[in-house]
Amino acid sequence: MANAINSVLPISKRIVVVDSYSTDKTVDIAKSLGADILQNPFENQAKQFIYALNTLDIKTTWIMRLDADEIISKNAAKEIEELCLTNINTDINGIVVRFEVNFLGRKLRHGGIYPFRKMIIYKKNKGYMEDREMDEHIVLSEGKSVELKHDSFHRDYKDLNAWIDKHNKYSSREVEDYFTCADKSENDIKLNKSAKIKRYIKLKIYYKLPLGTRAHLYYIYRYYFKLGFLDGKEGKIFAFMQAYWYRFLVDAKILEKRNSINERKI
Repeated sequence: MANAINSVLPISKRIVVVDSYSTDKTVDIAKSLGADILQNPFENQAKQFIYALNTLDIKTTWIMRLDADEIISKNAAKEIEELCLTNINTDINGIVVRFEVNFLGRKLRHGGIYPFRKMIIYKKNKGYMEDREMDEHIVLSEGKSVELKHDSFHRDYKDLNAWIDKHNKYSSREVEDYFTCADKSENDIKLNKSAKIKRYIKLKIYYKLPLGTRAHLYYIYRYYFKLGFLDGKEGKIFAFMQAYWYRFLVDAKILEKRNSINERKI
């Protein structure tokens, strides 16, 4: 978290950390770096950000949402500052940041992972955060977005035990999102291009494939067709864990919930 805060200190007028009553040194570290603290019980990432928006009296034109494991590079920070200054009165209302993903100490450059694009900067009153359990995005209510040229960094320094624990929790929220949102029309939602393509593929293609086999096809696509094998042992582990652990776990929990629903109907 300290790295995330330090990376945006030069370009931020105010930094606020939304803490879910953590028992480690998160609050102390954030305060020592000049950040303000909001505390709210954790439900999901979207609700934490929405809580912050509804609670804070935001005076700036631009808002950035940065996760604790994301670091804005110096070149990207300079580019962000320039774009924000030159587009105050234009219809550019969002900025998409490019992230380089690091897994087990290796930069992943293949497998469809690089660059990981995410719109995390937008003009106040020109966008909103989707209220979803998972796969939440900032959506523009008007105008358009622009993508940075320089990369930033997604660096999770925790071990595989933490990765597994985190993705187990993600899988449960993914299932809730699936049953809540899978059949909804999203034609009127103005996602940025990258997010729109990913969501279309997931909802309209991936989830239409047979449960139990789609995780296998996902692995083949990522590892072979998208050249994930070029990222060495770390790339293989990442592709395997994403497909045969995370995506398959999501499918198993979907089946579990369907069976539970059917049992209650009997």
